[in-house]
Amino acid sequence: MKIDSGLSPKQKEVFGMLKKGKMQRINIFEGSVRSGKTYISMIIWGFWVAGSSKNKAYLMAGKTLRTLKRNVLDPMSEIFGSAFSYNIYKKEADLFGRRVYLESAANADSENKLRGMTLMGAYCDELTLFSESFFTMLLSRLSERGAKLFATTNPDDPDHWLKRNYLDNKKADLLSIKFKLEDNVFLPKEYIRQLQNEFHGVFYDRFILGKWTKAEGRIYDGFSAKNIIGRKELNERLEKKKLILSVVGVDYGGSGSASAFAHVGFDEEFSNVYVLSEYYDKENRSAENLISAFSEFVQREKERYPTLNIAYCDSAEQLLVKSFRRAVRIEVSNAKKRPINTRINMLNRLIASGRFYVVSECRRTINAIESAVWDEHYPALNKRLDNGTSNIDSLDALEYAIERFENQLFKF
Repeated sequence: MKIDSGLSPKQKEVFGMLKKGKMQRINIFEGSVRSGKTYISMIIWGFWVAGSSKNKAYLMAGKTLRTLKRNVLDPMSEIFGSAFSYNIYKKEADLFGRRVYLESAANADSENKLRGMTLMGAYCDELTLFSESFFTMLLSRLSERGAKLFATTNPDDPDHWLKRNYLDNKKADLLSIKFKLEDNVFLPKEYIRQLQNEFHGVFYDRFILGKWTKAEGRIYDGFSAKNIIGRKELNERLEKKKLILSVVGVDYGGSGSASAFAHVGFDEEFSNVYVLSEYYDKENRSAENLISAFSEFVQREKERYPTLNIAYCDSAEQLLVKSFRRAVRIEVSNAKKRPINTRINMLNRLIASGRFYVVSECRRTINAIESAVWDEHYPALNKRLDNGTSNIDSLDALEYAIERFENQLFKF
């Protein structure tokens, strides 16, 4: 199988390290997004397994099995063809005749899945998303002679356990292979420019520059008056590029938080995102009151914007979701509830690229965006401050409305 001809100079350099036997016990492929690190890591993993014992066990892990499938398993099927197959339900794969177990590292309890294993090799996708206990247990299971681990990651907080305990540990048997965006010579220059414009603040430092940077201060520091428009300007914009879809995001109140709705519109080609209207109620008098408010909100917004056909609701309260379905004539579904920082990154990319606007009447949403900050008490966790001093509810509702449309919003 000839691989070298389809690689970038950086990838060829790294592949050469495998040929020369320079891989260490722990091999970390780190750096910016779209830099080619994951692609070459999969190739190196495949060839290394092919040259290792058939009678040993191997493991591949991701934050979830779904992300592992999307990021690694499906691409490896294209790279290695019939030499690689997998069954996500059995959590097993076959790579060059070697048995490979598939696992998720979703939480600290995931380490229990590794107990009793004796492994020759392991591959970890997006390692900074793993719990440290899972990784520690995994290393202890790599007990065969010559066992190796291969992992990919984007940079995170400098105090992250991976950086502090491994990458900065000079005694560790570890090879760190750093990638920059410009290492991927196959990307069109216009696409690189778009990426550089879309990321902002800490996400720019991490995902574009490949730096381990602290998340501190305002989260949406690129949001300003230019992102706030009046109804007149909104109508003028929509005359030029019509709405093709609009969605209501719903977050429920409880334990001192508010109930919030956000009506979000997408114009032609998903060029721009508009927060068209909002609802906010901190009193939460009763479930009946909330159902009535939702029904009235949807009816009013549907009359103004016929593009409204669906609402995505926090899945925590299924009785309310069912009641909402009966109360309105649009589809009502569970929100995807992607990781909070994934949702934050999406909104920051839209803001940085000048594609996100909030109607000036939506004061709660505007204030929520302007006041959102990182939690300084847990810097390594990259947490959004959620102690009741800021309006997280309007942000959740907004994010639930946007999160399902990443592929349409950020095309390549």
